Amino acid sequence: MYRIRITDEKNAYELTELAKMFTSADSLDISLVSSDAEAADLIIPGQDEMDRNAQKRVLFSFLAEKTGTALEWGTLTGVRPEKLFTRTAAVLGSADKAEQKLKEDYLVADSKLSLLRETYEVQQSVKRDMDPHAVGLYVGIPFCPTRCLYCSFTSNRFTEKAAAAYLEALFKEIDAVKDIMDSKGLYAESAYIGGGTPSSLTDSMFQDMVCRVSDVFVRPKTAEFTVECGRPDTITESKMKSLKTANAGRVSINPQTMKASTLQLIGRQHSPEQIREAFGIARSCGIKCINMDLIAGLPEETASDMEDTLEQIIGMGPENITVHTLAVKRGSRLIEEDKDFAFRQAETVGNMLDIARNKLGKAGYRPYYLYRQKHMAGNHENTGYCLPGTENLYNMRIMDEDQSIIALGAGGISKVYYPAEDRLERVANVSNYEIYIDRIDEMIERKVKGL
Repeated sequence: MYRIRITDEKNAYELTELAKMFTSADSLDISLVSSDAEAADLIIPGQDEMDRNAQKRVLFSFLAEKTGTALEWGTLTGVRPEKLFTRTAAVLGSADKAEQKLKEDYLVADSKLSLLRETYEVQQSVKRDMDPHAVGLYVGIPFCPTRCLYCSFTSNRFTEKAAAAYLEALFKEIDAVKDIMDSKGLYAESAYIGGGTPSSLTDSMFQDMVCRVSDVFVRPKTAEFTVECGRPDTITESKMKSLKTANAGRVSINPQTMKASTLQLIGRQHSPEQIREAFGIARSCGIKCINMDLIAGLPEETASDMEDTLEQIIGMGPENITVHTLAVKRGSRLIEEDKDFAFRQAETVGNMLDIARNKLGKAGYRPYYLYRQKHMAGNHENTGYCLPGTENLYNMRIMDEDQSIIALGAGGISKVYYPAEDRLERVANVSNYEIYIDRIDEMIERKVKGL
């Protein structure tokens, strides 16, 4: 048990979150200084003696020594380190100075600084002029064929009855948002349909949904239209043809792994061969940009399993490959079965990510966006890699937080950006799809007021 006392509560939350990256909450006793302060293993001075970053460095150094754990992201607890790097480079005048700042103030390791720098350089090379009338558009479909072992997202088992009722409410919100956007002269620079698994819908439902989004929001100035069809066993020729009809040029097919036994273990009901078949269907129907998601740190997988998966995926030739670090979150079956799983996976995941970056780099892929989540194995990151010229604008915008994102559907959280103040205001829909259906008029009214 590590007994840590904090002399003021101003940064208590961030310090506690940093401590949890080293060890489980069961191993920590963190509180404000009290009468038993003399029994503490570490007392962190208040802000009258040292600033927030110094406080975090003190805690980081203590726990790194006690646990023998080296966290490569240093004291950073935020989900958008690339945003910090970009803003720091802008303030200090160069990427070199930003690297030095993050190394000294946040103790970020050279390996992560190198990843940040490469991602930054890719982003700077992509022309992205900001139009004040442009927004990002997200549409959520909260259904999946099954629930994966690690999943904590807003998703539900698909039934035709539930999906039909949901789409009726969603289409009502779509029409209302169109009116709001038209009245303000806004247009969708990018459109993204995610989930859940949108392709869980029947062929006809899927066609109605993607064509409705396209007809209402996709305009000549819309740069890209992306649809997640994550589960390979939900992909049909009819659905891929619907995407072509709807002018959706980007599709995500998410195998997570190419190891058959792991697919069964995590609750997937498809084989590696079905992954290859789904990819072939998308290509034959003229889908020009395909993303494939992988997860580092899945149960019972080794670094050699990740290497094999990468070789197979690279061999298919997708334009984008996103490498996720397993995040073991509350609400997932995995954390209920093994709450300390993420801590034990740290070294394995680190090796997997090193292999991924090396192999993808040799194959011509480069990192173009990254983000972090809580409870990630080894405190690592998710990184999107792409072939040059195939960067996903929606992904970069949402990580930069420099554009309004209008999110429709259950669990959708719109973020209204105020550039003069560089701040966001959230306008949230309820997460439960049944409540969303029942309260759709309220969800619409929230957007009328919030947007």
